[in-house]
Amino acid sequence: MENQHIIDSYTPLFAPKTVAVVGASTKGGALPNVFIRRIREFGYSGEIYPIHPSAAEIDGLRAYRSLAETPQPVDYAYIAIAAAQIPALLSAANGRVRYAQVISSGFGEVDEGKGLQDELAAAARAGGMRLLGPNCLGIYTPRGRVTFTEIGPKEVGPVGIISQSGGLGTDIIRRGMGRGLRFSGLVTVGNCADVTPSDLLEFYLADRQTRVIGMYIETAKDGRRLFEILRAAKARKPVVILKGGRTSQGLTAAASHTGSLAGDDRAWVALSRQTGCVLVDTLDQFIDTLLIFQALTPQPRHPTRRVALFGNGGGTSVLATDFFARLGLDVAPFEQSTIDALAALKLPPGTSITNPVDCPVGTLQQEEGRVAEKILDIIHASGKPEALVMHLNLSAFVGRTKPEVLDNLVAAALRVQEHYPGLAHFVLVLRSDGEPSLEERKREFRAKAVALGVPVYDEMSNAGGALAALQAHERFVHTRGA
Repeated sequence: MENQHIIDSYTPLFAPKTVAVVGASTKGGALPNVFIRRIREFGYSGEIYPIHPSAAEIDGLRAYRSLAETPQPVDYAYIAIAAAQIPALLSAANGRVRYAQVISSGFGEVDEGKGLQDELAAAARAGGMRLLGPNCLGIYTPRGRVTFTEIGPKEVGPVGIISQSGGLGTDIIRRGMGRGLRFSGLVTVGNCADVTPSDLLEFYLADRQTRVIGMYIETAKDGRRLFEILRAAKARKPVVILKGGRTSQGLTAAASHTGSLAGDDRAWVALSRQTGCVLVDTLDQFIDTLLIFQALTPQPRHPTRRVALFGNGGGTSVLATDFFARLGLDVAPFEQSTIDALAALKLPPGTSITNPVDCPVGTLQQEEGRVAEKILDIIHASGKPEALVMHLNLSAFVGRTKPEVLDNLVAAALRVQEHYPGLAHFVLVLRSDGEPSLEERKREFRAKAVALGVPVYDEMSNAGGALAALQAHERFVHTRGA
Protein backbone atom coordinates (compact mmCIF):
# COMPACT_ATOMS: atom_id res chain seq x y z
CA MET A 1 0.00 0.00 0.00
CA GLU A 2 2.88 2.37 0.78
CA ASN A 3 4.36 1.73 -2.68
CA GLN A 4 1.01 2.47 -4.31
CA HIS A 5 0.88 5.76 -2.44
CA ILE A 6 4.28 6.69 -3.87
CA ILE A 7 3.19 5.72 -7.40
CA ASP A 8 -0.07 7.68 -7.09
CA SER A 9 1.75 10.77 -5.84
CA TYR A 10 4.03 10.87 -8.90
CA THR A 11 1.46 9.93 -11.55
CA PRO A 12 0.62 13.62 -12.23
CA LEU A 13 4.30 14.17 -13.07
CA PHE A 14 4.96 11.09 -15.21
CA ALA A 15 1.51 10.96 -16.86
CA PRO A 16 -0.03 14.42 -16.54
CA LYS A 17 -3.57 14.92 -17.82
CA THR A 18 -3.23 18.70 -17.84
CA VAL A 19 -0.15 20.79 -18.63
CA ALA A 20 0.18 24.54 -18.10
CA VAL A 21 2.89 26.50 -19.90
CA VAL A 22 4.04 29.80 -18.43
CA GLY A 23 6.16 32.12 -20.55
CA ALA A 24 4.92 31.30 -24.05
CA SER A 25 4.96 34.21 -26.48
CA THR A 26 2.30 35.33 -28.94
CA LYS A 27 5.11 35.49 -31.52
CA GLY A 28 5.84 31.80 -31.07
CA GLY A 29 9.62 31.97 -30.67
CA ALA A 30 10.08 31.51 -26.93
CA LEU A 31 11.28 28.27 -25.33
CA PRO A 32 7.82 27.56 -23.84
CA ASN A 33 6.35 27.73 -27.36
CA VAL A 34 8.94 25.18 -28.45
CA PHE A 35 7.91 23.01 -25.50
CA ILE A 36 4.27 23.13 -26.59
CA ARG A 37 5.22 22.06 -30.11
CA ARG A 38 7.46 19.28 -28.84
CA ILE A 39 4.88 17.63 -26.61
CA ARG A 40 2.27 17.83 -29.38
CA GLU A 41 4.69 16.15 -31.79
CA PHE A 42 5.51 13.59 -29.10
CA GLY A 43 1.85 12.62 -28.94
CA TYR A 44 0.60 14.39 -25.82
CA SER A 45 -3.21 14.19 -25.85
CA GLY A 46 -4.14 15.95 -22.61
CA GLU A 47 -5.15 19.56 -22.08
CA ILE A 48 -2.53 22.29 -22.63
CA TYR A 49 -3.10 25.67 -20.96
CA PRO A 50 -0.83 28.55 -22.02
CA ILE A 51 -0.59 31.16 -19.25
CA HIS A 52 -0.28 34.77 -20.45
CA PRO A 53 -1.26 38.09 -18.84
CA SER A 54 -3.12 39.42 -21.89
CA ALA A 55 -3.21 37.08 -24.91
CA ALA A 56 -6.46 35.29 -25.74
CA GLU A 57 -4.72 32.56 -27.72
CA ILE A 58 -1.20 31.11 -28.12
CA ASP A 59 -0.20 28.53 -30.71
CA GLY A 60 -3.89 27.89 -31.45
CA LEU A 61 -4.66 27.21 -27.78
CA ARG A 62 -6.86 29.32 -25.52
CA ALA A 63 -4.69 31.24 -23.06
CA TYR A 64 -5.40 32.00 -19.40
CA ARG A 65 -4.16 34.86 -17.23
CA SER A 66 -3.08 32.75 -14.25
CA LEU A 67 -2.70 29.22 -12.99
CA ALA A 68 -5.80 29.78 -10.86
CA GLU A 69 -8.03 30.33 -13.90
CA THR A 70 -7.53 27.14 -15.93
CA PRO A 71 -10.66 25.01 -16.50
CA GLN A 72 -9.15 22.05 -14.64
CA PRO A 73 -6.44 21.81 -11.98
CA VAL A 74 -2.93 21.56 -13.42
CA ASP A 75 -0.96 18.34 -13.05
CA TYR A 76 2.26 19.78 -14.46
CA ALA A 77 3.25 23.43 -14.94
CA TYR A 78 6.23 24.30 -17.14
CA ILE A 79 7.52 27.73 -16.06
CA ALA A 80 10.05 29.87 -17.92
CA ILE A 81 9.71 33.50 -16.87
CA ALA A 82 11.96 35.89 -14.91
CA ALA A 83 13.01 34.33 -11.61
CA ALA A 84 11.71 37.21 -9.47
CA GLN A 85 8.16 36.78 -10.83
CA ILE A 86 7.77 33.08 -10.05
CA PRO A 87 7.10 32.99 -6.27
CA ALA A 88 4.10 35.29 -6.70
CA LEU A 89 2.89 33.21 -9.65
CA LEU A 90 2.91 30.06 -7.52
CA SER A 91 1.30 31.79 -4.55
CA ALA A 92 -1.57 32.93 -6.79
CA ALA A 93 -2.25 29.39 -8.05
CA ASN A 94 -4.58 28.73 -5.08
CA GLY A 95 -3.51 25.11 -4.64
CA ARG A 96 -4.52 24.10 -8.18
CA VAL A 97 -1.09 22.82 -9.32
CA ARG A 98 0.34 19.39 -8.48
CA TYR A 99 3.88 19.81 -9.92
CA ALA A 100 5.60 23.04 -10.96
CA GLN A 101 8.83 22.81 -12.92
CA VAL A 102 10.95 25.96 -13.05
CA ILE A 103 13.39 26.17 -15.92
CA SER A 104 14.49 29.69 -14.95
CA SER A 105 17.91 30.25 -13.38
CA GLY A 106 19.07 32.99 -11.01
CA PHE A 107 18.27 31.12 -7.81
CA GLY A 108 20.50 29.09 -5.47
CA GLU A 109 23.25 28.55 -8.03
CA VAL A 110 24.29 32.21 -7.52
CA ASP A 111 24.81 33.90 -4.14
CA GLU A 112 22.33 36.69 -4.80
CA GLY A 113 19.59 34.19 -5.67
CA LYS A 114 19.69 32.01 -2.53
CA GLY A 115 17.06 34.07 -0.73
CA LEU A 116 14.82 34.03 -3.80
CA GLN A 117 15.11 30.23 -3.98
CA ASP A 118 13.96 29.99 -0.34
CA GLU A 119 11.03 32.22 -1.22
CA LEU A 120 10.21 30.05 -4.24
CA ALA A 121 10.21 26.86 -2.18
CA ALA A 122 8.02 28.47 0.49
CA ALA A 123 5.51 29.61 -2.15
CA ALA A 124 5.33 26.08 -3.56
CA ARG A 125 4.76 24.58 -0.11
CA ALA A 126 2.10 27.13 0.72
CA GLY A 127 0.34 26.28 -2.55
CA GLY A 128 0.39 22.54 -1.86
CA MET A 129 2.49 21.72 -4.93
CA ARG A 130 5.77 19.91 -5.49
CA LEU A 131 8.56 21.89 -7.13
CA LEU A 132 11.04 20.63 -9.73
CA GLY A 133 14.18 22.72 -9.98
CA PRO A 134 14.65 25.59 -10.31
CA ASN A 135 17.35 25.76 -12.99
CA CYS A 136 16.34 22.52 -14.72
CA LEU A 137 15.02 21.52 -18.15
CA GLY A 138 12.15 19.36 -16.93
CA ILE A 139 10.89 15.88 -17.74
CA TYR A 140 10.97 13.32 -20.50
CA THR A 141 8.26 10.72 -19.97
CA PRO A 142 7.26 8.44 -22.84
CA ARG A 143 4.34 7.05 -20.83
CA GLY A 144 2.97 10.58 -20.42
CA ARG A 145 4.04 11.81 -23.88
CA VAL A 146 5.81 14.86 -22.41
CA THR A 147 9.37 15.78 -23.38
CA PHE A 148 11.75 18.70 -23.03
CA THR A 149 14.09 17.37 -25.71
CA GLU A 150 13.56 17.33 -29.46
CA ILE A 151 14.79 13.78 -30.02
CA GLY A 152 13.92 10.79 -27.85
CA PRO A 153 12.33 7.36 -28.29
CA LYS A 154 8.55 7.20 -27.88
CA GLU A 155 8.61 3.60 -26.66
CA VAL A 156 8.16 3.17 -22.93
CA GLY A 157 11.18 1.26 -21.63
CA PRO A 158 12.63 -0.02 -18.34
CA VAL A 159 15.32 2.62 -17.61
CA GLY A 160 14.45 5.38 -15.13
CA ILE A 161 16.84 8.36 -14.97
CA ILE A 162 17.36 11.15 -12.45
CA SER A 163 19.70 13.93 -13.58
CA GLN A 164 20.83 17.01 -11.71
CA SER A 165 21.93 18.43 -15.07
CA GLY A 166 19.53 19.23 -17.87
CA GLY A 167 22.21 19.23 -20.55
CA LEU A 168 23.53 15.86 -19.45
CA GLY A 169 19.95 14.60 -19.32
CA THR A 170 19.62 15.50 -22.99
CA ASP A 171 22.88 13.65 -23.74
CA ILE A 172 21.65 10.56 -21.90
CA ILE A 173 18.44 10.48 -23.95
CA ARG A 174 20.05 11.14 -27.33
CA ARG A 175 23.16 9.01 -26.92
CA GLY A 176 21.33 6.33 -25.02
CA MET A 177 18.69 6.08 -27.76
CA GLY A 178 21.39 5.43 -30.36
CA ARG A 179 22.79 2.64 -28.19
CA GLY A 180 19.42 1.00 -27.65
CA LEU A 181 18.31 2.38 -24.28
CA ARG A 182 14.58 2.81 -23.75
CA PHE A 183 13.30 4.86 -20.86
CA SER A 184 10.52 4.74 -18.30
CA GLY A 185 11.27 8.39 -17.66
CA LEU A 186 13.98 10.99 -17.14
CA VAL A 187 13.63 13.85 -14.68
CA THR A 188 16.05 16.75 -14.33
CA VAL A 189 16.10 18.26 -10.84
CA GLY A 190 18.50 21.21 -11.07
CA ASN A 191 18.92 22.99 -7.74
CA CYS A 192 16.64 20.56 -5.85
CA ALA A 193 14.79 23.25 -3.89
CA ASP A 194 12.05 20.70 -3.20
CA VAL A 195 12.03 17.41 -5.15
CA THR A 196 15.33 15.62 -4.64
CA PRO A 197 17.02 12.63 -6.28
CA SER A 198 16.05 10.62 -3.20
CA ASP A 199 12.36 11.38 -3.78
CA LEU A 200 12.53 10.19 -7.38
CA LEU A 201 14.60 7.16 -6.43
CA GLU A 202 11.75 6.08 -4.16
CA PHE A 203 9.34 6.38 -7.08
CA TYR A 204 11.47 4.40 -9.51
CA LEU A 205 12.00 1.66 -6.91
CA ALA A 206 8.21 1.39 -6.52
CA ASP A 207 7.43 1.78 -10.24
CA ARG A 208 6.70 -1.54 -11.96
CA GLN A 209 7.73 -0.15 -15.36
CA THR A 210 11.27 0.67 -14.17
CA ARG A 211 13.78 -2.20 -13.92
CA VAL A 212 17.05 -0.26 -13.72
CA ILE A 213 17.73 3.20 -12.30
CA GLY A 214 20.38 5.69 -13.37
CA MET A 215 21.33 8.78 -11.37
CA TYR A 216 23.56 11.72 -12.27
CA ILE A 217 24.18 13.50 -8.98
CA GLU A 218 26.29 16.51 -8.10
CA THR A 219 25.19 16.56 -4.49
CA ALA A 220 22.75 14.86 -2.17
CA LYS A 221 21.50 17.41 0.33
CA ASP A 222 19.71 14.55 2.07
CA GLY A 223 22.59 12.10 1.79
CA ARG A 224 21.58 10.07 4.85
CA ARG A 225 18.10 9.53 3.37
CA LEU A 226 19.58 8.48 0.03
CA PHE A 227 21.74 5.93 1.84
CA GLU A 228 18.81 4.59 3.85
CA ILE A 229 16.62 4.20 0.75
CA LEU A 230 19.36 2.34 -1.12
CA ARG A 231 20.18 0.16 1.87
CA ALA A 232 16.53 -0.75 2.43
CA ALA A 233 16.13 -1.60 -1.27
CA LYS A 234 18.85 -4.28 -0.97
CA ALA A 235 19.72 -3.83 -4.67
CA ARG A 236 16.41 -5.39 -5.76
CA LYS A 237 16.76 -3.11 -8.78
CA PRO A 238 20.19 -2.15 -10.14
CA VAL A 239 21.05 1.49 -9.40
CA VAL A 240 23.85 3.09 -11.44
CA ILE A 241 25.29 6.38 -10.15
CA LEU A 242 27.37 8.83 -12.17
CA LYS A 243 28.69 11.24 -9.56
CA GLY A 244 29.77 14.74 -10.55
CA GLY A 245 32.17 16.59 -8.27
CA ARG A 246 34.31 13.71 -7.02
CA THR A 247 37.51 15.81 -7.09
CA SER A 248 38.24 19.20 -5.55
CA GLN A 249 38.07 20.84 -8.98
CA GLY A 250 34.83 19.01 -9.75
CA LEU A 251 33.34 20.23 -6.47
CA THR A 252 34.01 23.82 -7.53
CA ALA A 253 32.37 23.22 -10.91
CA ALA A 254 29.32 21.64 -9.26
CA ALA A 255 28.94 24.59 -6.92
CA SER A 256 28.79 27.02 -9.84
CA HIS A 257 26.46 24.76 -11.82
CA THR A 258 23.63 24.01 -9.41
CA GLY A 259 24.72 25.78 -6.24
CA SER A 260 25.70 22.43 -4.75
CA LEU A 261 28.48 21.32 -2.48
CA ALA A 262 29.06 17.58 -2.46
CA GLY A 263 30.60 15.31 0.14
CA ASP A 264 33.91 13.49 0.22
CA ASP A 265 34.42 10.97 -2.60
CA ARG A 266 35.16 8.28 -0.03
CA ALA A 267 31.57 8.54 1.17
CA TRP A 268 30.29 7.68 -2.32
CA VAL A 269 32.63 4.70 -2.61
CA ALA A 270 31.38 3.51 0.78
CA LEU A 271 27.78 4.04 -0.36
CA SER A 272 28.41 1.78 -3.34
CA ARG A 273 29.99 -0.96 -1.24
CA GLN A 274 27.31 -0.90 1.43
CA THR A 275 24.22 -0.66 -0.77
CA GLY A 276 25.23 -2.47 -3.97
CA CYS A 277 24.72 0.52 -6.27
CA VAL A 278 27.18 0.74 -9.16
CA LEU A 279 29.41 3.82 -9.22
CA VAL A 280 30.74 4.84 -12.66
CA ASP A 281 33.11 7.57 -13.82
CA THR A 282 32.00 8.63 -17.31
CA LEU A 283 28.87 9.11 -19.37
CA ASP A 284 29.91 6.26 -21.67
CA GLN A 285 30.29 3.90 -18.69
CA PHE A 286 26.91 5.08 -17.41
CA ILE A 287 25.17 4.22 -20.70
CA ASP A 288 27.13 0.96 -21.09
CA THR A 289 26.06 -0.18 -17.63
CA LEU A 290 22.42 0.84 -17.98
CA LEU A 291 22.32 -1.04 -21.28
CA ILE A 292 23.53 -4.33 -19.85
CA PHE A 293 21.00 -4.16 -17.01
CA GLN A 294 18.24 -3.28 -19.48
CA ALA A 295 19.03 -6.24 -21.70
CA LEU A 296 20.18 -8.97 -19.31
CA THR A 297 18.66 -10.48 -16.19
CA PRO A 298 21.17 -10.64 -13.31
CA GLN A 299 21.93 -14.17 -12.07
CA PRO A 300 22.93 -13.74 -8.41
CA ARG A 301 22.85 -17.48 -7.74
CA HIS A 302 25.94 -17.82 -9.94
CA PRO A 303 27.60 -14.41 -10.36
CA THR A 304 29.33 -13.90 -13.69
CA ARG A 305 32.97 -14.98 -13.72
CA ARG A 306 33.67 -17.43 -16.57
CA VAL A 307 33.59 -15.66 -19.94
CA ALA A 308 33.98 -17.11 -23.42
CA LEU A 309 35.22 -14.89 -26.26
CA PHE A 310 34.47 -15.63 -29.90
CA GLY A 311 35.25 -13.54 -32.97
CA ASN A 312 37.83 -12.31 -35.42
CA GLY A 313 40.95 -10.35 -34.60
CA GLY A 314 43.66 -12.18 -32.64
CA GLY A 315 45.23 -9.14 -31.00
CA THR A 316 41.81 -7.94 -29.93
CA SER A 317 41.15 -11.24 -28.18
CA VAL A 318 44.50 -11.17 -26.35
CA LEU A 319 44.01 -7.59 -25.17
CA ALA A 320 40.45 -8.35 -24.12
CA THR A 321 41.57 -11.40 -22.14
CA ASP A 322 44.01 -9.21 -20.19
CA PHE A 323 41.44 -6.46 -19.69
CA PHE A 324 38.72 -8.84 -18.55
CA ALA A 325 41.13 -10.53 -16.11
CA ARG A 326 41.91 -7.17 -14.49
CA LEU A 327 38.15 -6.75 -13.99
CA GLY A 328 37.78 -10.12 -12.30
CA LEU A 329 36.35 -11.87 -15.37
CA ASP A 330 38.08 -15.15 -16.32
CA VAL A 331 38.67 -16.02 -19.96
CA ALA A 332 40.01 -19.45 -19.06
CA PRO A 333 40.74 -22.26 -21.57
CA PHE A 334 37.89 -24.68 -22.23
CA GLU A 335 37.89 -28.19 -20.88
CA GLN A 336 39.09 -30.87 -23.28
CA SER A 337 35.57 -32.06 -24.15
CA THR A 338 34.69 -28.62 -25.52
CA ILE A 339 37.97 -28.33 -27.42
CA ASP A 340 37.37 -31.79 -28.94
CA ALA A 341 33.84 -30.80 -30.04
CA LEU A 342 35.17 -27.65 -31.70
CA ALA A 343 38.05 -29.59 -33.31
CA ALA A 344 35.51 -31.98 -34.84
CA LEU A 345 34.22 -29.08 -36.93
CA LYS A 346 37.58 -29.21 -38.80
CA LEU A 347 37.87 -25.44 -38.99
CA PRO A 348 40.60 -24.00 -41.29
CA PRO A 349 44.20 -23.56 -40.07
CA GLY A 350 44.77 -20.41 -38.05
CA THR A 351 41.61 -20.88 -35.99
CA SER A 352 42.14 -20.98 -32.22
CA ILE A 353 39.59 -23.05 -30.30
CA THR A 354 40.80 -22.98 -26.71
CA ASN A 355 39.07 -19.76 -25.50
CA PRO A 356 39.25 -17.22 -26.88
CA VAL A 357 37.85 -18.86 -29.99
CA ASP A 358 39.65 -16.73 -32.54
CA CYS A 359 38.61 -17.10 -36.16
CA PRO A 360 40.15 -15.45 -39.19
CA VAL A 361 37.68 -14.00 -41.66
CA GLY A 362 38.25 -17.05 -43.87
CA THR A 363 36.88 -19.30 -41.13
CA LEU A 364 33.82 -17.16 -40.58
CA GLN A 365 33.13 -17.16 -44.34
CA GLN A 366 32.43 -20.89 -44.23
CA GLU A 367 28.84 -21.75 -45.10
CA GLU A 368 28.45 -18.01 -45.80
CA GLY A 369 28.78 -17.25 -42.10
CA ARG A 370 26.50 -19.96 -40.75
CA VAL A 371 29.48 -21.79 -39.26
CA ALA A 372 29.20 -19.34 -36.36
CA GLU A 373 26.01 -21.04 -35.27
CA LYS A 374 27.79 -24.38 -34.88
CA ILE A 375 30.66 -22.82 -32.94
CA LEU A 376 28.37 -20.89 -30.62
CA ASP A 377 26.17 -23.92 -30.08
CA ILE A 378 29.15 -25.95 -28.86
CA ILE A 379 30.39 -23.13 -26.60
CA HIS A 380 26.95 -22.81 -25.00
CA ALA A 381 26.24 -26.50 -24.63
CA SER A 382 29.68 -27.79 -23.65
CA GLY A 383 31.72 -24.83 -22.42
CA LYS A 384 28.94 -23.58 -20.15
CA PRO A 385 30.28 -20.03 -19.71
CA GLU A 386 28.45 -17.55 -17.53
CA ALA A 387 28.90 -14.92 -20.25
CA LEU A 388 29.68 -15.20 -23.96
CA VAL A 389 31.04 -12.22 -25.86
CA MET A 390 30.95 -12.40 -29.65
CA HIS A 391 33.06 -9.72 -31.33
CA LEU A 392 33.21 -8.87 -35.01
CA ASN A 393 35.62 -6.44 -36.65
CA LEU A 394 33.20 -5.43 -39.38
CA SER A 395 35.76 -3.64 -41.54
CA ALA A 396 37.72 -6.90 -42.00
CA PHE A 397 34.84 -8.27 -44.05
CA VAL A 398 34.55 -5.36 -46.47
CA GLY A 399 35.68 -6.29 -49.98
CA ARG A 400 36.61 -9.81 -48.90
CA THR A 401 33.22 -11.48 -48.41
CA LYS A 402 29.74 -11.43 -49.81
CA PRO A 403 27.48 -8.92 -48.04
CA GLU A 404 25.27 -11.70 -46.73
CA VAL A 405 28.14 -13.25 -44.74
CA LEU A 406 27.96 -10.52 -42.10
CA ASP A 407 24.17 -10.75 -42.05
CA ASN A 408 24.36 -14.50 -41.52
CA LEU A 409 26.97 -14.18 -38.78
CA VAL A 410 24.87 -11.79 -36.74
CA ALA A 411 21.68 -13.73 -37.43
CA ALA A 412 23.36 -16.98 -36.34
CA ALA A 413 24.47 -15.41 -33.08
CA LEU A 414 20.98 -14.14 -32.34
CA ARG A 415 19.38 -17.50 -33.17
CA VAL A 416 21.71 -19.38 -30.83
CA GLN A 417 20.93 -16.92 -28.06
CA GLU A 418 17.24 -17.67 -28.49
CA HIS A 419 17.98 -21.39 -28.18
CA TYR A 420 19.71 -20.99 -24.80
CA PRO A 421 17.68 -18.43 -22.85
CA GLY A 422 19.16 -17.63 -19.47
CA LEU A 423 22.07 -20.06 -19.82
CA ALA A 424 24.76 -17.44 -20.35
CA HIS A 425 24.77 -13.67 -20.66
CA PHE A 426 25.25 -12.96 -24.37
CA VAL A 427 26.94 -9.74 -25.46
CA LEU A 428 27.69 -8.60 -29.00
CA VAL A 429 30.61 -6.32 -29.85
CA LEU A 430 30.52 -4.74 -33.32
CA ARG A 431 33.77 -2.94 -34.12
CA SER A 432 34.04 -0.53 -37.03
CA ASP A 433 36.50 1.91 -38.53
CA GLY A 434 33.84 4.61 -38.94
CA GLU A 435 33.29 4.14 -42.67
CA PRO A 436 29.74 5.54 -43.29
CA SER A 437 28.18 2.55 -45.06
CA LEU A 438 29.64 0.20 -42.44
CA GLU A 439 28.27 2.37 -39.65
CA GLU A 440 24.83 2.15 -41.25
CA ARG A 441 24.97 -1.66 -41.27
CA LYS A 442 26.18 -1.57 -37.69
CA ARG A 443 23.12 0.48 -36.71
CA GLU A 444 20.87 -2.07 -38.42
CA PHE A 445 22.55 -4.97 -36.61
CA ARG A 446 22.32 -3.11 -33.31
CA ALA A 447 18.60 -2.52 -33.74
CA LYS A 448 17.95 -6.21 -34.47
CA ALA A 449 20.01 -7.31 -31.47
CA VAL A 450 18.47 -4.86 -29.03
CA ALA A 451 15.00 -5.96 -30.13
CA LEU A 452 15.96 -9.49 -29.06
CA GLY A 453 17.41 -8.35 -25.73
CA VAL A 454 21.07 -8.51 -26.73
CA PRO A 455 23.27 -5.57 -25.66
CA VAL A 456 25.65 -4.29 -28.33
CA TYR A 457 28.94 -2.50 -27.63
CA ASP A 458 31.47 -0.72 -29.82
CA GLU A 459 34.61 -2.15 -28.21
CA MET A 460 35.60 -5.07 -26.02
CA SER A 461 36.54 -2.71 -23.19
CA ASN A 462 32.98 -1.32 -23.13
CA ALA A 463 31.58 -4.84 -22.91
CA GLY A 464 34.05 -5.81 -20.20
CA GLY A 465 33.26 -2.82 -18.03
CA ALA A 466 29.53 -3.47 -18.31
CA LEU A 467 29.94 -7.17 -17.47
CA ALA A 468 32.05 -6.24 -14.44
CA ALA A 469 29.27 -3.96 -13.23
CA LEU A 470 26.76 -6.77 -13.73
CA GLN A 471 29.04 -9.12 -11.81
CA ALA A 472 29.35 -6.64 -8.91
CA HIS A 473 25.56 -6.37 -8.65
CA GLU A 474 25.14 -10.15 -8.80
CA ARG A 475 27.77 -10.69 -6.10
CA PHE A 476 26.18 -8.12 -3.80
CA VAL A 477 22.74 -9.69 -4.11
CA HIS A 478 24.21 -13.19 -3.75
CA THR A 479 26.09 -12.24 -0.59
CA ARG A 480 23.14 -10.46 1.00
CA GLY A 481 20.82 -13.29 0.08
CA ALA A 482 23.09 -16.00 1.42
